[in-house]
Amino acid sequence: MNKPTLLSGAALIAAGLFTAASAQESVPESILPQTERQEERASEAPQTVEEAFGDIRMQSGEVVQEVPSLEGVWTVEQVQQLIEFIPTLTAEGLRPEDYRLDALQERAAEGESDALNVLASETFVWLVEDLRDGRTPMESRRQWFVVDPDADRLPTWKLLEDALATGDITGTLTGLHPVHPDYAALREELATATDPARIKLIRANMDRWRWLPQDLGKQYLMTNVPEFMLRLTVNGRIIKSYRTVVGKPGRTATPQLSEMVEAIIFNPTWTVPQSIVVGEGLGNKVLSNPQWAASQGYKATKGAGGWIGVVQQPGPLNALGLMKLDMPNEHAIFLHDTPSRHLFNQANRALSHGCIRVEGALEVAMTMAMLGNATSKAELPDIQQEVTEISASREYTRYPMAKQWPVYITYFTMATDVNGEMKAFKDLYDRDKPVLEALDAPRVSDRARETSEEAVEIIDDMQITA
Repeated sequence: MNKPTLLSGAALIAAGLFTAASAQESVPESILPQTERQEERASEAPQTVEEAFGDIRMQSGEVVQEVPSLEGVWTVEQVQQLIEFIPTLTAEGLRPEDYRLDALQERAAEGESDALNVLASETFVWLVEDLRDGRTPMESRRQWFVVDPDADRLPTWKLLEDALATGDITGTLTGLHPVHPDYAALREELATATDPARIKLIRANMDRWRWLPQDLGKQYLMTNVPEFMLRLTVNGRIIKSYRTVVGKPGRTATPQLSEMVEAIIFNPTWTVPQSIVVGEGLGNKVLSNPQWAASQGYKATKGAGGWIGVVQQPGPLNALGLMKLDMPNEHAIFLHDTPSRHLFNQANRALSHGCIRVEGALEVAMTMAMLGNATSKAELPDIQQEVTEISASREYTRYPMAKQWPVYITYFTMATDVNGEMKAFKDLYDRDKPVLEALDAPRVSDRARETSEEAVEIIDDMQITA
């Protein structure tokens, strides 16, 4: 595809989506815009630590805090709603036997009591945690670095308080289900599945949706690593999809992240890692063959102790291609272009060192630049002209986005593909097994919200020999 067609495509996408995209008047500070139900709850929820925990009083030199209670007073009718709700969890891929249905029925038959309040409250809390945050404990989520904001937006104590105040136990719990249509598609698939292995796979991927924010927002980029595809989504519709190359299995497997795109880097440089400079002998080759080095865009710097640094300058041969999305994270993972575009024709595209290479990357960059900065459709032509000139300049340029977009790097082994068909994808990194085992094991309480796994910084996204 030549550049004029590429730029035209980006302009058409931006113009067509501007009205929908500009509905978000401010930069999304968090990854999760709220639904109407969440907005109502959030308006009632505390906004500061002081409001959340009440007055902080000094007594004998100690700080005393009023901690929100996770125990409420239940009527038998409210407990009955809980009892009737639990069997419906089968349709959500959860196990009703995890939630002490028999004990609830026995206590409810005895009438209202302190013991019933304790049991019902604890069961409600378990349900909230599993429906809102996912049932899989963090140690079974391999390379999962997304911090789900739902527990902060919809705190458990507030949900319990509101459910008992309104008497709508069922509605409160039902309102925690993921709202993405792909979750609903998995639920429908589960309803008709008969093969035990397929049922388990569906359940695992339904739970993965709970690990993400309940609402992903009005506009975002999402890539499903096992599918090798990137989606540009606005108002629940996939506007454009692009093939991707992802990390090889092993140390350079692509982790699961949610980050914000802060800027587009046009004509990036590539600082070659020492594993290639030394390990593959690139440093000495650049120094001993300056004519070849210039043809490849490499510049070398010598330091003390024989240290050699190599930076590849902007250009069509640059390992990062003509653009990368600036989405700062501790893993050094980002989406970028590549000069090795033939790789997009392969069926198995787990070939990179962790970062995600995108076919049509320049179109993505142009589209993001326009939608991320225009305040009206009238501004689109000027932005397009500006970024076109920047792109053609072959000079490193960081182009900030006033309206930042979230990027979700996900891992679904059964999901709706870009054509709307339910498909199973190869478990590239063997991440299904621990999830499947966790869902069949007894429920784990007091689960961590953040992973204890260490970030694996990806530093050599493209080997010279690739």
